[in-house]
Order: sequence, then C-alpha cells, then structure tokens
Amino acid sequence: MVDKPILRVGLAGLGAVGLPVARKLEAGISGLSLVAVSVRDASKASRALPRIGQGIALVTPAELADQCDVVVEGLPPAQFRSVAEPAVRSGRIFMPLSVGQLLEHDDLVALARQTGARIIVPTGALLGLDAVRAAAEGTIHSVRMITRKPPQGLEGAPYLVANNISLKGLNTAKRVFEGSAREGARGFPANVNVAAALSLAGIGPDRTRLEIWADPTVDRNMHRIEVEADSARFILEIANVPSTENPRTGKITALSTIACLRGLVSELRVGT
Repeated sequence: MVDKPILRVGLAGLGAVGLPVARKLEAGISGLSLVAVSVRDASKASRALPRIGQGIALVTPAELADQCDVVVEGLPPAQFRSVAEPAVRSGRIFMPLSVGQLLEHDDLVALARQTGARIIVPTGALLGLDAVRAAAEGTIHSVRMITRKPPQGLEGAPYLVANNISLKGLNTAKRVFEGSAREGARGFPANVNVAAALSLAGIGPDRTRLEIWADPTVDRNMHRIEVEADSARFILEIANVPSTENPRTGKITALSTIACLRGLVSELRVGT
C-alpha cells in the first residue's frame, strides 16, 4: 500500500461554515489534517475547538500560508484579501468561500498563474456547476439566476442600505435587485456568492443576470438557474436550509466545502 501524503489544511474563520468543516476534519478525513486556524475571537474558538494551541495553531490570516498546503477562507468580505493574497503568493491551494470577492480581486488569478497556486471554488449552496462548466466549453447564450430568501437573510446588505430599501413588515415577495452578477456581488456580498460562482463557471459576471427577492413566504434560501446553450437548455432549482448560526448561509455550504476538500485527496472523484 502506498502511503498517501497528508495535506495540511488551514481555516480562516470558524463561523457557520468554518466550524463544521473544522469538526469534520478533526473527526478524521484520510489525507487531510487541520493544522492551523485564524480567528478574531481566540477564546470562543478555543471553546469550540479545544485542540487549538495543542496540535492546531492559532495564527494570523497571512501566517496560514506559511503553515498550510490548503487555505480555506471563510471571513467577512472586507478581510478577504488578508488571507487570499498570502496564500496565492505562496503557491498554496486557496479555497475561497467569499467567492464574490474574486470578482473584485481578479488579479489573484494572474498571480496564481505566476506562483503555481490553485484557486478552487467549492460549489457551495448551488447545484449544476458541472453542467454549466461543460456548456461553457461550447457556447452559452444566456444564464439567469433568481434568488429568493427570507427577509432576515438579506437585512443589512449594502445595496439595501444605500437605496433605503426596508424589509420590515414585508408580507409579500419583493424584488429588491435586478442586474448583473457582478453588481449583485457588490451589493449583497454576504448573500450571493452562489451567483459569483455561477458566473465564473459560465459566461462571466457581467453577462450573468441576477434577480434577488425578499420573500416572507419561504423559510429556505432558494436559487433557480436558467441556462440556454448550444449544447443544452436546463433549469436547476435548489432550496437550502439556512444554517442556525447565520441565516445568510445554507447548511449545505459547509458540506460542499468538506466534499471539495475530500476531492483533493480521494482516489475516486466523481464530477467534472
């Protein structure tokens, strides 16, 4: 039997996604080892993961790149570059969860080309990215995404604040945004990373169209994708259960990240 090399994993953030990922790694995934985390609240992190300081190092975002082969980013969007740039500059595997920030920091892709780093985006709370990527090898004519979320999952979004859009007392569905995926990622940085991932898999953030609805009649984060291509026409729908810790994030996002990490070391990988 050939010994499998161990990939050292570092997590930036232990929130609604980072903590479940950390616990799964701690439980054991062959070929992966959690060696470092970077968090704002060290005492809270230590309560959640008692091995911090005893096998799991507590470091700054930049230091993750020094100790880890794989760096998973799960920070507030404003802190994205503090972990992304060092990881990419050091030639690491960088796994961003704030995918919308890649649209604002696309120079990182060119930097990865120079350093040999890989930027791998988990599918997250979406579905069908394999089909979109396959269709993009041919010609995609249009991609449209419609997102519906409970109002509390959209509250505080910069676009709503800037345009004085209130969701309080909403009793019917209200469309709060229509535009490109790039514009949506800027206006709703904590809400529509899925739209950014979709745009990167397909025809880009400026041609991918996005609608966002605040809908008090739903209790899940719902996404509908409509794709028209020369190879296929398809419609994809998913209704994600919001995480307990953060209603803006679906529970499946953490599971998708775990599956993506497992795919780095698995002997069998299914999907494009």
